[in-house]
Amino acid sequence: MTTPSHPTLYQVNTRVWIQSLSKQLNRPATLDDIPDSALDEIASLGFDWVYFLGVWQMGEAGRAVSLSNREWLEEYRQLLVDLCDDDVCGSCFAIKAYRVSDRMGGNGALERLRNRLHQRNLKLMLDFVPNHMAPDHPWVQAHPDFFVQGTEELLAREPQNYCRVSLSKDNAIFAYGRDPYFAGWPDTLQLNYGNPSLQAAMANELLTIAQLCDGGRCDMAMLILPDIFQRTWGIAAESFWETAIPKVRHHHPGFVFMAEVYWDLEWTLQQQGFDYTYDKRLYDRLREQRARPVREHFWADLDYQNHSARFLENHDEPRAATTFPPDVHRAAAVLTFLCPGLRFFHQGQLDGFKYKISVHLQRGPAEPIDNDLHTFYRQLLACLRLTTLRKGTWQLLNFTPAWDGNWTWNDLIGFTWEDPGQQRLLVIVNYAPHQSQGYVTLPYNDLAGNLYHLKDLMSSTVYERPGDCLISGLYFDMPGWGYHVFDLQMGVQNHGDAWTDR
Repeated sequence: MTTPSHPTLYQVNTRVWIQSLSKQLNRPATLDDIPDSALDEIASLGFDWVYFLGVWQMGEAGRAVSLSNREWLEEYRQLLVDLCDDDVCGSCFAIKAYRVSDRMGGNGALERLRNRLHQRNLKLMLDFVPNHMAPDHPWVQAHPDFFVQGTEELLAREPQNYCRVSLSKDNAIFAYGRDPYFAGWPDTLQLNYGNPSLQAAMANELLTIAQLCDGGRCDMAMLILPDIFQRTWGIAAESFWETAIPKVRHHHPGFVFMAEVYWDLEWTLQQQGFDYTYDKRLYDRLREQRARPVREHFWADLDYQNHSARFLENHDEPRAATTFPPDVHRAAAVLTFLCPGLRFFHQGQLDGFKYKISVHLQRGPAEPIDNDLHTFYRQLLACLRLTTLRKGTWQLLNFTPAWDGNWTWNDLIGFTWEDPGQQRLLVIVNYAPHQSQGYVTLPYNDLAGNLYHLKDLMSSTVYERPGDCLISGLYFDMPGWGYHVFDLQMGVQNHGDAWTDR
């Protein structure tokens, strides 16, 4: 089972799905109850990966925090007006064991699910949370030195970042897992990467995960980089990823690593072995709704871009249908998912769902399908099934003004994809609310002397243009947030100026 250079990934909220199936079946459901028809549909849409969020065993200690935290409870109630305690399952990032939840059928059910995915040429991705563990993880009692501990002074000064933990022989003060820019996550305890024994234990956890799936999405992967860890905790640490990733690949050569990463540390983690890193900067620039920063983002080295994970939403971000107005949403999606890298889609995104479900919940509200977005995404995914967009070569294009004093050309973004000897695609987006005009030249000298049909794969539009025009400068006049995905189809000259399709 080969993976293309630019694969597509579909993230599902496993616990919400299992809870929904339980309600339908009127009994507790497991991973075995996920219908083959649902997997068939995912495969038919052209996906290469399915990322099952939240399959690991959670603890009751984490759930108790989820049920008592006032800020989180308010978030739940805003989503579910009929909230009940059973809806709160605890954060899927407060992991008690890297063993598939008993509720979901354990490791055996996951192995059977993986086999069903493989039968459909789908690969399985699961979570790895390197920074912290659940408060009732067995290591807390067996290996308290695996965790960052504090003092009475720290607890008094920063109660949002430390807590008292009862150990078998005495009490100790532990740090909550955290991002240095925010208060700690009170349903987790911080792992101590200054301890070599902890690093070895976490590498073994990664090996355990790699036996059960084909790739790992590594949560907040930058938090354990030595300089970040030192800055956050004042503890020196050796590099984890540079030793753990090769160790996993020695035993599982094809295992794929995807990092959730921010703070301009994407390239750092790519150099340390990650296959893909979150591209939050592209997402943020698209949210700003300004073309120039988006185009400048695409100036980055192509090797970096090929290893970027592009998204418009995921379990951490708001729904794209809420964040972007419909016309902006479509233009942003064309830019996001038709550029190079891994294309990351989220369950519900394809149908225009608007409510973000907390990772502490196993139920979300019923939502209607947005028919326009449903149709749009099916068209876009049909494009992404093309070999040219999966294995081809991408190139950013330059625009020039349509006439002196016309500044709108700067809001046009375009690029080509080429699969030599097979197909060429031209993608043009006006990422602005106003009409824009400009000229673009294609980087293919062999276009001269031929007529080309420019067939838009996202609409019924077809243009005919001489190849010489495509080289010297193709004029575009596009409405606000307009886009085209042209398939360049060459014609053949028969007699005089008459042309026929080729």
